Amino acid sequence: MDKFFVKLPHRGLIHIEGDDRTGFLQNLVSNDMGLLAKQKSLYACLLTPQGKFLHDFFIQQGDGFLLLDCEGGERAQDLYKRLNLYRLRAKVQISVEENNEVYAIFGSRSSGIPDPRHPEMGTRGFEKPEDMEERDFEAWDRRRILLGIPDGSRDMMAEKSTLLECNIDKFNGICFKKGCYVGQELTARMHHRGLAKKHLYTVQGAVPVFGVDIEARDKLIGEMRSSCGDVGLALLKDDLLPLLQGQSIQVLRIS
Repeated sequence: MDKFFVKLPHRGLIHIEGDDRTGFLQNLVSNDMGLLAKQKSLYACLLTPQGKFLHDFFIQQGDGFLLLDCEGGERAQDLYKRLNLYRLRAKVQISVEENNEVYAIFGSRSSGIPDPRHPEMGTRGFEKPEDMEERDFEAWDRRRILLGIPDGSRDMMAEKSTLLECNIDKFNGICFKKGCYVGQELTARMHHRGLAKKHLYTVQGAVPVFGVDIEARDKLIGEMRSSCGDVGLALLKDDLLPLLQGQSIQVLRIS
């Protein structure tokens, strides 16, 4: 198996200390913080009270603190501000680094922490690997897209997208057994009643740029999200997928 790593751009880091740090996040995020007792990292999202996507991130347990590997720059600052709004009387201290180096590592389980979304996404670490080939970001991005995994706000629209339409449940980002969290009611209702009528799909062919409408046979099928070369993710209406047969964009069904 090839051993290589990719530097992931535009990543930030949220640092949470204090006695209430675990319970604080347990009441906010879509996944169960209890999972950190048996795995090194978990994937989760912060939602609006109406159940719409705001941020996704990876949570790691440190010695007396928690780390959130999140989108960087203004997105990291936005997450930091939102977490502070919920802090109230909780015994937590929150700090943010807008820009933080994160590396995706493939072919070496001894480096980094396994990506909890999918085993084919390798491991993640904050230190640059030594004695290993570095590849372009496209090597990571194409792999992610072919697996159907969304990449934060490149694929999920803040205050508009739902987790079920973005397949976050398929990539270990939601716990349906935990207690209440912000946005839990809509997420649970969509899950139990099967209310999601459109989803992110991997598409291939003459993929347009982000935000462009995808049409076929005079019907609006959906909207393009992130892409890498001839593959990308698009939010498509489930019942209209057959209309794309024979078109310049084809849906790849990934098992």
